[in-house]
Amino acid sequence: MKKAAIINACGKYSKVILSLLVNAILSRILLPEDYGIVAVITVFSTFFITFSDMGFGTAIIQKKELEKNDIDHIYTFTVYISVILMLVFIICSFPIALFYQNKVYIPLGILLSFSLLFNGLNMVPNGILNRDKKFISIAVRTVTVYIVSAAITVVLALMGAQYYAIAFFSIFSAFFQFIWNYKTTKPKFTCKVDFQSIKKVLNYSSYQFAFNVVNYFSRNLDNLLTGKLLGNKELGYYNKAYTLMLYPVNNLTGVITPVLHPILSEYQKQFHIIYQKYMKIVRLLACMGIYIAPLCFLASSEIITILFGDNWTDSIVCFQLLSIAIIPQMLNSSAGSVFQSIGNTKLLFINSCINTLITVIGILIGIFVGKSIYVLSLCVAIAYICHFLTAFYMLIKMGFKVKISGFVKDLIPEIFMLALMILGVALYPFHFENVFLSFGVKFVYLGLVFVIGLIVSKEYKLFVSIIKQ
Repeated sequence: MKKAAIINACGKYSKVILSLLVNAILSRILLPEDYGIVAVITVFSTFFITFSDMGFGTAIIQKKELEKNDIDHIYTFTVYISVILMLVFIICSFPIALFYQNKVYIPLGILLSFSLLFNGLNMVPNGILNRDKKFISIAVRTVTVYIVSAAITVVLALMGAQYYAIAFFSIFSAFFQFIWNYKTTKPKFTCKVDFQSIKKVLNYSSYQFAFNVVNYFSRNLDNLLTGKLLGNKELGYYNKAYTLMLYPVNNLTGVITPVLHPILSEYQKQFHIIYQKYMKIVRLLACMGIYIAPLCFLASSEIITILFGDNWTDSIVCFQLLSIAIIPQMLNSSAGSVFQSIGNTKLLFINSCINTLITVIGILIGIFVGKSIYVLSLCVAIAYICHFLTAFYMLIKMGFKVKISGFVKDLIPEIFMLALMILGVALYPFHFENVFLSFGVKFVYLGLVFVIGLIVSKEYKLFVSIIKQ
C-alpha cells in the first residue's frame, strides 16, 4: 500500500500543480458565467456517466475469480450501454436548454455526449488497471493526459472559445484516457454479450451502482438548483469555491483511496486486518486535514485572490464556509473503498441514501430559505459533517462490528489537535495588505500551532514512523 500510495502521489500531485496553474490561467480569461454554464450541463453528463459505469469497475477489482472472457463480455456490455446513453443525452440536451431557457446547452450537450461515451468506455479498463495494481501506468497516464488536454483548453480559451473550451477539456481528457487504456489493457469487443458473465458481478455491482446514483444526487443537486434559481453567475462563484474545497479532499485522500480497494480486497474475509490498517490511514488523513482546513478558513481571501484573481471575490465567503467540511470530507472519501473491501456495498448504498437525504435537506434550506450561495455553502458544510457521523457509525459499528467508543478513543489525539488549531484561528493577531505576505504569515503561524499540537499529543510519532518506513 505504501509503494502504491507513493506512486499515486507522484501522479496526483503533479496533476495538482498543473491543475492549479491551468485554473489560474483560465480563471483570468473566462468569466464566472462561463463556469456556471458548464457546471449546469456537467451535472447532467455526470448523471449519465454514472449509468454507464453500473458498478462494473469496482466489481472487477473485487471479484478475483473473473476470467478474461468474463471481463470481455462485461466490457462489450458497457460499450452498448455507453453508445445508447450518448444518443439519449443528445436528445436530452433540448429539454435541458428549454428548462434553463438557454439554447447554448444544445451544442454543449452534443459536445459533452462524446465525453460521456469515452468515460463509459473507460470504466472496465480502469477496473482492470486497478485490479492488476498498475499504479505506475495510471499515474503516468493521469499526468500525460492532463497536460495535453489542458494545453488544448488554454489555447481554445485564448482564441475566445469561452465555455466551449471547458467542455473540450472534458472531451479530450476522456478520449486520450480511452486511447491509453485500450492500448494498455486491450479489452476485446465480442459483439454478443454473455449475460452469465454479467450475473457473476451483478450482486456486488448492483448495490455499487445504486450507491453511485444516489451519491450523484447528493453531490449535484446544489448545482442544479443554484443554476436555475440563483443564476449562472452565482453558480459560477459557488462552483469555483466548491471545486477549490475539493482540492485538498481529492488530492490528499486521492493518493491513498484509489489503492485502498485493490489492496484491502485481498483481505476481504479478515476484517480485523482491514480495520487495523484502515485506522492508521484515518489518523493520517485526520492529521493532514487538521492543518489544511483551518488554513483554508483563515486564508480564504488570500487563496482565492492569488489563484483566481479579483474577479472571484464573491467566492471567498463560500470557500471559507465550505472549508469547515474539509476534514469530514477527507475521512468520508476513504470510507467507500473500505465498504467495498469488506464486500458490503449494500451497507454503502444504505448509508448513501441516508446521507443524500441529509444533503437534500441542507441544499433546500440554503436555496429556498437562505436564497443565497453563502447560506447554501454553510448548509452543505453542515450536511457533510453529518455525513461523517453516519458513515463512520455504519462502517465501524455495523461493518467492522467494533465499538464506537474504541474508535473515538483512537482519535482523541486528533480531537485535541483540532481544538488547538481552532483556538489558533480565533486568536490570529496579524493583518497585512499584501496577499502573498498575508498568506505566508498565516501558513507559518498555523504551521507552528500544528507542530505544537503534534508534539503535545505525541502524534508526531505517526509521521516519524511513516518517514522511517
